[in-house]
Amino acid sequence: MPTVVAHTGRATSTISNPLLPSGPDPWIVRQGDTYFYMNTVGNRLTIRKTKDLSRLAEAAEITVWTPPATGPNAQSIWAPELHRIGNAWYIYYTAAEVGHDDDEHRGIFVLENLNTDPTRGAWTDRGQLNTEHRGIDGTTFAYAGKRYFVYSPYVGPASDLAIVAMANPWTLVGKETIIARPDLEWERRGGRQILEGPEFLAGPKSDLFLSYSASACWSDDYAIGLLSAGAGSNPLDPAAWSKAPRPVIAKAPEASVYAPGHNGFFAAPDGATWIVYHANPRPGMGCTAARAPRIQRVEWSLSGTPMFAPPTDAKVHIAR
Repeated sequence: MPTVVAHTGRATSTISNPLLPSGPDPWIVRQGDTYFYMNTVGNRLTIRKTKDLSRLAEAAEITVWTPPATGPNAQSIWAPELHRIGNAWYIYYTAAEVGHDDDEHRGIFVLENLNTDPTRGAWTDRGQLNTEHRGIDGTTFAYAGKRYFVYSPYVGPASDLAIVAMANPWTLVGKETIIARPDLEWERRGGRQILEGPEFLAGPKSDLFLSYSASACWSDDYAIGLLSAGAGSNPLDPAAWSKAPRPVIAKAPEASVYAPGHNGFFAAPDGATWIVYHANPRPGMGCTAARAPRIQRVEWSLSGTPMFAPPTDAKVHIAR
């Protein structure tokens, strides 16, 4: 059973990482007093829901969508993200065309559900997003009253990060812009030049942050990097974004954490910011289902910059 202790006037749950024995590409979003969790399963989309993350393993894995037998989104269902936008839920996910499980036939798709509970109701297929390039790992965020879409396009031999405006949660509009390329040595480990898994984080002083995963996922040196843009910036302007020179979360052999990556952010009931990401427990394990979800708290500097602690094997305490 989870340990519950008092912390700054609010009960907390004690969590031992990893949250589950398996869970590549994890995603957590909280709505009211309920957490919804997704990860890559491969052949369908599933959601777990719980009011206590320390009991996530006890939550039923509910299948909410299965792919069609044919078509552009029939296989390799990866990197699902669940977003509450307006009065609807949306799932963004990566998929490949039947008979062509390769980069040239991969894209990002979106589903819509008008039910207040994303584990119930009907999911409407809103189709494939009309990105300029083939790519993976789509995410969306709103800033200064406008909505944006960021993903990892295949551009030549590399995977970059690109951003484009959205007319609505399933329609891209205007010019797509590359905002980051894998131009640092630590972003090129494992034989591929890769930036992927972008995730937005709003700063307390209205700064913008985008985390991303870099290097090949089969490398133990897969790690999480960070882009930042100042308050009032135009997210579509590549000059607005600057890149941290080193990863903000990297492997920690002393804590049995290897190849940490593909993260997301969520808020606890006390307003604290948390990061969820997957990692391997041993070296040389590659990109398999053995990658397991881990969480840790994100602190903020006085200047409004996120601060990430190294991965640890210690228990963490999250407000309830």
